[in-house]
Amino acid sequence: MIRIVAGDIADPRVIELLQTHLERARAETAPGSAHALGLTGLMAPDVRFVAAWDDDMLAGCGALKVLSAAEGELKSMHTVEAMRGRGIGGALVDHLVALGRTLGLSRLVLETGSWDYFQPARRLYLAHGFVECGPFGDYADDPNSVFMTRQV
Repeated sequence: MIRIVAGDIADPRVIELLQTHLERARAETAPGSAHALGLTGLMAPDVRFVAAWDDDMLAGCGALKVLSAAEGELKSMHTVEAMRGRGIGGALVDHLVALGRTLGLSRLVLETGSWDYFQPARRLYLAHGFVECGPFGDYADDPNSVFMTRQV
């Protein structure tokens, strides 16, 4: 059974997963178009970082960055490769949407890549009610990025 809890940035397993996430995101998109948060970014007070566990095995992670009183951004979503296809990504999205609702947010946004590597992520977000939108916040229009939103 998967359980999702506040992520421990000091846990070496979490650090390793986040490093893998950053390396893959940067390798699978054009220079300057990878926007994943690193450890320091995930420790910011406006970020809620969570980890998904299957017993004592780290299965994935994700974060919700509060952008304003009404809006939050999904960040650093990643499922361990060996655990993909088991609903972990969906559970993380559902958890973060519920967290946004608890925080009183009315809209969630995200940025993901446009390259083939990110196609499963885009399908996941579409399946969970996200639709494409224009750039938000400090993002600029970028052919390497897909922007998505949903109401909470």
